[in-house]
Amino acid sequence: MTAMHTTVWDIPGGIHPPERKELSNRAPIQTAPLPARLILPLSQHLGAPAEPCVAVGERVRKGQKIAEAQGTVSVPLHAPTSGMVSFIGPQPYPHVSGMAAPAIVIDSDGQDEWCELQPVADFRSLAPADLLALIREAGINGLGGAGFPTAAKLAARPLDKVSTLIINGTECEPYITADDVLMREKAAKLVGGIDILAHLIQPESVLIGIEDNKPEAIAAVRAALGERPYVLKVFPTKYPSGGEKQLIQILTGREVPSGGLPADIGMLCQNVGTCVAIHDAVVLGRPLISRITTLTGEALARPMNVEALIGTPVNELLAFAGLQSNSLDRLIMGGPMMGFSLPSLDVPLIKTTNCLLAATAKELPPPPPALPCIRCGECAEACPASLLPQQLHFFALGQDHEQLRAQHLFDCIECGACAYVCPSNIPLVQYFRAAKGEIRELEQKQQKAEHSRQRFEQRQERLRRAEEQKEAERKARAEKAALAKAAKEAAPAVEATPQAVEAGETLKRLKIEASMAQVALKKAEKQLAQHDTEELRQQVETLRAAAEQAQQALVAAQPATPAPAAANPASDEALKKAKIEAAMLRAQIRKLEKLEAPDDDQQAELAHLRQQLEEADKLLAAAEAAAPAPAAKPAGDEALKKSKIEAAMLRAQIRKLEKLEAPDDDQQAELARLRQQLEEADQALASAEAAAPAPVPAAKPVDEALKKAKIELAMARAELKKAEKAGADEAELTRLRKALANAEQALHAAEDSTAKPAPDLVRVEKRPVDDATRQLKTELAFARAELRKLERTENPEPAALDAARAKLAEAERKLAANTAE
Repeated sequence: MTAMHTTVWDIPGGIHPPERKELSNRAPIQTAPLPARLILPLSQHLGAPAEPCVAVGERVRKGQKIAEAQGTVSVPLHAPTSGMVSFIGPQPYPHVSGMAAPAIVIDSDGQDEWCELQPVADFRSLAPADLLALIREAGINGLGGAGFPTAAKLAARPLDKVSTLIINGTECEPYITADDVLMREKAAKLVGGIDILAHLIQPESVLIGIEDNKPEAIAAVRAALGERPYVLKVFPTKYPSGGEKQLIQILTGREVPSGGLPADIGMLCQNVGTCVAIHDAVVLGRPLISRITTLTGEALARPMNVEALIGTPVNELLAFAGLQSNSLDRLIMGGPMMGFSLPSLDVPLIKTTNCLLAATAKELPPPPPALPCIRCGECAEACPASLLPQQLHFFALGQDHEQLRAQHLFDCIECGACAYVCPSNIPLVQYFRAAKGEIRELEQKQQKAEHSRQRFEQRQERLRRAEEQKEAERKARAEKAALAKAAKEAAPAVEATPQAVEAGETLKRLKIEASMAQVALKKAEKQLAQHDTEELRQQVETLRAAAEQAQQALVAAQPATPAPAAANPASDEALKKAKIEAAMLRAQIRKLEKLEAPDDDQQAELAHLRQQLEEADKLLAAAEAAAPAPAAKPAGDEALKKSKIEAAMLRAQIRKLEKLEAPDDDQQAELARLRQQLEEADQALASAEAAAPAPVPAAKPVDEALKKAKIELAMARAELKKAEKAGADEAELTRLRKALANAEQALHAAEDSTAKPAPDLVRVEKRPVDDATRQLKTELAFARAELRKLERTENPEPAALDAARAKLAEAERKLAANTAE
């Protein structure tokens, strides 16, 4: 064995708090009693919560999957025992906030019946992808405290070679002994799990790190290793040597770079509990449904380590360890250094719960009031990450996030060593956690803002391209129509020669190119007016040269194109063009006028467009004067049409305002004004109808009258049904029934006026379903569904099937007897 294999290094800082491990490591692992109810939170790991795949009322068996993983950084959830799913929704969750979280509640049936397991006899025969999928489906995440999904961690860097696999058996936190007793009693399974990991990632070396305060665990692991080439390193006890980055430095002498991960230097760490869970998942086929947890503290009569089912209520575990409620001051999940106080005893045990510390007030007294920092520097000496906690505290108070980043705040592992040695009793870790949360929240807001900006810019670019394409297509259509019209009028009786067609296509292409060049030039000039840069100036000059070149090519091609002869007067074309330009300018002006707070460039653009519109209106007026007068339509028809449109628009606006539940004063005044305008519009419409020539009455087809009568009958019938369902009074129902009878008579009259034979009306009297029959039909449907569900089960119980069939037969008999009555 080389010196590298036996050498251990030291880490900066660190402390030696009282260990108090002797409270719980003297007895073997106990099995916790089977609870009557299990609460299984859907988020017991870092990443996305699992999604339930069972329903309330469904029976599940031990080991059955009850929630699917959502994405790569997530793990599924399995039933720790057999029973009935009684609830899915918010339940108490072990968090310092005391907030509830989504969970699945299972009421145990006491049978503890396993589902069908699929153990692997020889894991070396599996492909790495299949082995990784098996670990993922077993619901395994890190059991050391962080809870990162194990499969995601193993597959995080598929392209980087993992040179060293490190197994963490340190357990440096005071009071906690769960990993200690696990290594003592399950050393063979631990080594089996290491074998699976070594086969999966193929590291160059495997290092196992254990502190020297666990001699029995060291002896058990060394005996289980046998002839395997794994290296067991024992090093002096110091807190927090169990941190991932600190353990790597102790075992290899290498440091993880600031802001980096162990995988960046070819390292991969796994907790000993995670290794045992991997062995059980692969070799035994068992998913992660239980864990070893330390129950300790002076408020317990029998401190111990228990193997308890995930989801077991904490109060039941503490009762099993002899909780003395009158002496309990604080219940901490985790150790005294990095754990947190639980606000309630109703929370469940989760996959990352390695310790429950029931402390008395004398055992863990409350910290004294914090005093001002005296700049003694003891926190910096104790920091295992070589940070300056006093500077981080100063910048956290001032919310100077840039300096906090510069001082490597996120390299802090929140071990609490700085707060432990602080003579001023400043809760430094709480300040650091709060500052991290603020920075993460600001980063999320900035990220959302950046995404919004990118989406806005992309949308603006899409709109610009769409506008350019529409403009080019419009001009192309106009040119095409002009060419077709000119060719038709120039030679109506002579077919166009291939040369003329080719010349026309060439002219069309050149016009499109010239138009697109002009559009691009105008866009670039507008950008240059807003942001005057050398790059934009060069771009404008390039586009201007391209536009001039395209225009010259168009002018050169025009003489070769046959000129249209005897076309419509030029005044018609000029009038049409003037109308289009004026309409486009008005649309642009309306768009700018809708802006609530236009900037200077937009106001200047608006003034420019208004000036162009004024000139366009003048050109339009001149073109209209020069154009021949159109054939006059009857004045009466035009006035009548205009009056009808105005009256319809006013009625629509009035209906819209009348639908408001509580209109304000302005809306009521607007409603009164619109009603007055509608009255005037109705008078104008009556005058226009009187002045218009009477239309020649056209004989309405008989089929049209029949169709109208059918529609009116259907509407009357629907209105009556709606009133009956709504429970209208008898007077209203009488009126609607009379309207229905009138509609039926109108339909018969319309049918008599046609040549079709009268239909045979057959009325069917439907008997309403009474409440007793409806209840019996419902019971029959439930009985049939229950039987079908049992029949679809793989191995249904014969007694349950017989009971379901008897229940269905009884329901059918009751319904038949009721129908016969």
